[in-house]
Amino acid sequence: MTAIQQDHPPEQPHHPSDHAQGHGPPHGHSHGHGPAAPVSTRLRKIIAAVLIPFAVAVVAGLIALWPGGTPDHKAHGRSGLGFDQETVAGRVVKVEEVNCADVNAQPQAPTEPGQDSAAQNGAPGQSAKKSVCEKATIEVTSGKDKGRTFPEIVQPNASRHFSAGQELKLAYAPKAPKELQYSVSDVDRSMPMALLAGLFALAVVAVGRLRGVFALVALAISFGVLTLFILPAILQGSNPLVVAVVGGSAIMLLALYMCHGLTARTSVAVLGTLVSLLLIGVLGSLFIGWASLTGNTDDQTGLVHGLYPNIEIKGLLLAGVIIGSLGVLDDVTVTQTSAVWELRDADPTVSRRRLYGAAMRIGRDHIASVVNTLVLAYAGASLPLLLLFSIADSGVGAVATSEIVAEEIVRTLVGSIGLVASVPVTTALAVLVVSADRTPVADGGARPGADAGGAGGAQGVQGARSGRGGRGRRRRAKTR
Repeated sequence: MTAIQQDHPPEQPHHPSDHAQGHGPPHGHSHGHGPAAPVSTRLRKIIAAVLIPFAVAVVAGLIALWPGGTPDHKAHGRSGLGFDQETVAGRVVKVEEVNCADVNAQPQAPTEPGQDSAAQNGAPGQSAKKSVCEKATIEVTSGKDKGRTFPEIVQPNASRHFSAGQELKLAYAPKAPKELQYSVSDVDRSMPMALLAGLFALAVVAVGRLRGVFALVALAISFGVLTLFILPAILQGSNPLVVAVVGGSAIMLLALYMCHGLTARTSVAVLGTLVSLLLIGVLGSLFIGWASLTGNTDDQTGLVHGLYPNIEIKGLLLAGVIIGSLGVLDDVTVTQTSAVWELRDADPTVSRRRLYGAAMRIGRDHIASVVNTLVLAYAGASLPLLLLFSIADSGVGAVATSEIVAEEIVRTLVGSIGLVASVPVTTALAVLVVSADRTPVADGGARPGADAGGAGGAQGVQGARSGRGGRGRRRRAKTR
């Protein structure tokens, strides 16, 4: 009996008010927003024996792969291509309508075969309508040429039109002729994006309170690891897969423990996430190689490969699969671990088999919703691509096996397999931990801390009930 009490510290001291009021043993229905039930020293040592070497390996990987020196893209200056351009702030001063022919601009609307000739033959009103362009006067509002203005011609079929007072981002090409040094690169979206981020932070803190604050801090740390370690290390020539594994593991450890506390419950979620990430890495590497996916399927990856040919684009694809799956994995593993703990607290006598079955029923519902969410998220991000293929003459099989679509399919299915596998793996780990740490009453044991006073407490409660019942019967007898 003494050994059991040492392995299982009593829970009652954590809830003294419950016993004082006679509400029975505490059940700690926390589900991530309350203190998790403590586990024994023995189990803490077992979990630490697994996670501490893993954490040490992650720290060693961060130190070994941490990018040092000046990155190549900064040492050699800007390339002037894509996002690698020098930009300054600008503003639209005025917008006026002009004839496209007067400014040597020709409309470039996509037309069907024969449509141009029809317009040239005098289609009423069509040629005149297409010849109206917009001339926007743009002012440079930052940099050495602040106050300088230049015109920007907008075609009538352009997807973006300007309005007076609109803030812009201007690309600066110092080697170009003076009249062509500045051009509109993009719209300045700083204000709406900052406002949206503020509303997001406010909503998270208002609902999550202190947990919400920790979640925002963990989010900032995740972006810090991504921008300060993962991206620079890949640009420096390190293997993208190794960098993603080390950086993703660091994000996982920091985010989970910061948001959910340094508890055994969180440690089980970390173990489940780690196993699932390993499975995603193995499957991703296998099928990306088997399907001969290069990862060079769009303008961005092509530009990266052109500027930095030493970067392994295929490894970059696999790294994206791992990092993209990490956030959803955290949600699934934490939820499953919390479900097991709560089910055990609700019924301490439940067997391992029944506990695992009940938690898996919750997990199956979670699997259905999460996989659907993941697939729809990828489909929404690739919606323009899907629209292009929907109007193509190629069959579904030809479209699905083309590299640009197959890449998204492999990314989605590999991540989904890892998510599905995380549910039984995490549930099994949580059931083993919570069952090994608490002896069910049905097996002849008692709950931690209830050995000495469990029977007496039960008799006291029963006596109190019978005493209340006896007084009630005496009152009824006197009334009669």
